Amino acid sequence: VETSFNTFFEITGQKPIKKIAKKAISNFKLREGNIVGVMVTLRKKKMYDFLSKFINISLPRIRDFRGISSKSFDSRGNYNIGLKEDLVFPEVVYDNLDKSRGLNISIVTTANNDKDAYKLMDLMGFPFRKN
Repeated sequence: VETSFNTFFEITGQKPIKKIAKKAISNFKLREGNIVGVMVTLRKKKMYDFLSKFINISLPRIRDFRGISSKSFDSRGNYNIGLKEDLVFPEVVYDNLDKSRGLNISIVTTANNDKDAYKLMDLMGFPFRKN
């Protein structure tokens, strides 16, 4: 987890928070108190810098990339995208990783519905897939 902690610090430019398991789940070999993952909340300039880097640099580096789905909105105007590996970010050096980790990016907007959020993100330059 320490390497993922450093990796996400390099990607976001902000110190991540360690997320701890609240319950023990034997099927996942998880004990209460173990570190499950890390989380970062970005606001203002760091958020816009991250989104710009994500849209213009990281997304085109995904293999066979044809655009992101327009169906990943919740009903309140927020968007979620999951990446299978963190190697699409230019800050991540393959030689320094012990294993590749995935990440989930949640984009929370002030829009009240999916239609407004889609229009906002389209104007920001998100490469949505043409259905």
